[in-house]
Amino acid sequence: METSFYHYILLFTIFLFLKNYVQKYNKRLPPSPGFSLPIIGHLHLIKKPLHRTLAKLSEKYGPVLYIQFGSRPVIVVSSPSAAEECFTKNEVAFANRPGLLAGKHLGYNYTTLGWASYGTHWRNMRRIASIKLLSSHRLQMFYGIRVEEVRSLLSRLFRGSKPGEFQILDMKSTFFELTLNVLMRMIAGKQYYGEQTEKSEEAQLFKEIVIETFELSGATNIGDFMPVLKHLGVTGLEKKLVLLQKRRDKFMQNLIEEHRKLQRGSVSEQRSKSMMDVLLDLQETEPEYYSDEIIRGMIQVMLSAGTETSAGTMEWALSLLLNNPETLAKARTEIDIQIGESRLIEESDFPKLPYLQGIINETLRMYPADPLLVPHESSEECAVGGFRVPRGAMLLVNAWAIQNNPKLWAQPRQFKPERFLNVGERYGFVLLPFGTGRRGCPGEGLAIRMVGLASGSLLQCFEWERSGEEMVDMSEGTGLTMPKAHPLLAKCRPRPTKFALLSQLQ
Repeated sequence: METSFYHYILLFTIFLFLKNYVQKYNKRLPPSPGFSLPIIGHLHLIKKPLHRTLAKLSEKYGPVLYIQFGSRPVIVVSSPSAAEECFTKNEVAFANRPGLLAGKHLGYNYTTLGWASYGTHWRNMRRIASIKLLSSHRLQMFYGIRVEEVRSLLSRLFRGSKPGEFQILDMKSTFFELTLNVLMRMIAGKQYYGEQTEKSEEAQLFKEIVIETFELSGATNIGDFMPVLKHLGVTGLEKKLVLLQKRRDKFMQNLIEEHRKLQRGSVSEQRSKSMMDVLLDLQETEPEYYSDEIIRGMIQVMLSAGTETSAGTMEWALSLLLNNPETLAKARTEIDIQIGESRLIEESDFPKLPYLQGIINETLRMYPADPLLVPHESSEECAVGGFRVPRGAMLLVNAWAIQNNPKLWAQPRQFKPERFLNVGERYGFVLLPFGTGRRGCPGEGLAIRMVGLASGSLLQCFEWERSGEEMVDMSEGTGLTMPKAHPLLAKCRPRPTKFALLSQLQ
């Protein structure tokens, strides 16, 4: 009896010691919402849109926040200084991606550029994307494609108009079709939309694939954080991802086979090579490494990321301009003065158009295509903001919160392109629409060129108005790239001073 009593005393003492140790250890973690439920953690606090919910939590608990997405620890960073720590001092520690289901199924078991862990394979994928596919030199080689597609759009809008009348356009579809044509021609020399091309089932299929990809690739898929539900099949997420990847795979493999038959071997000069040619050339030199799967993965990343993000940015930009007609008028005046009446805008004109650049930057600040950046994961324990970050924690950098913080930006929810007119100012970690560091977006250069040329051309050549008297609804929809909740409908008609130029377009 006495022995049992001492056993209880010993066990109780050990329990108190362990409890105090755990509490002391956890005190080094970032602040956290106090109420964490068993199994689901803080998921009961999460509402859509996620970036706004996390911004509110960060306002209450601090710019470095610790929360539990089910069984997964998550660090949320919402300040420039903390983001800088993550992407400079701790850049290698945070260079990995979390093992989410989307990466397993859509990322070919974490081997694509977006999902691969930091290491030799990822560095090679990054080198191919940055140097062989998206370098400044190669983007310049594809300049003619961007010009042709933008001017083809101008021509279609002009020919579809009636003298003096406005036509109403679905701008979400218009911008998506434009960016898809540009990317598809750069990648495979193929065009889906145009006056000489009927909208094909193939193009519609790809559009559906892109939309579904971004819907299923978010950072709060419950099956990723509650394994019990995943194994029980309650969420159905994994089944959806498997089916989606089969469709993606088939689409991309058809592109490869078609390209092999029709174009491969007919390209004699480097300057005329498509991205597919470059990848197939690599496959000839190292067939075991550059498999069709690797090529499919690279093409998927380029097409999916390049179309939806650029199209979405242009849609947000025009929505903001329609709600701020005085800003639209300033942009058009700048273009008229700098470009004149005798020619259309070109990419080389951008340095002379700071207000247009300000519109693009302001749009990216207010409505970044990736409001939480792509998730990172800590490969080792490190410190951010003086707090301990455990190994295996998922890192979410809330770019939207940083870029809309009233302490960093005066009147952040007001559309003010003028704030970017100080050309010499460097924004660093207060402006992160494309991420930064090792895993920053390699397509930034293409996106800026595409958005600038298309937006500038449409403002130069057409008058734009809202489709109704009410303001354009700026509600944010759900999805990885923060689309508009309601696609933009806008009225346009050719500017009388541009009739001659538009009439010359084929």
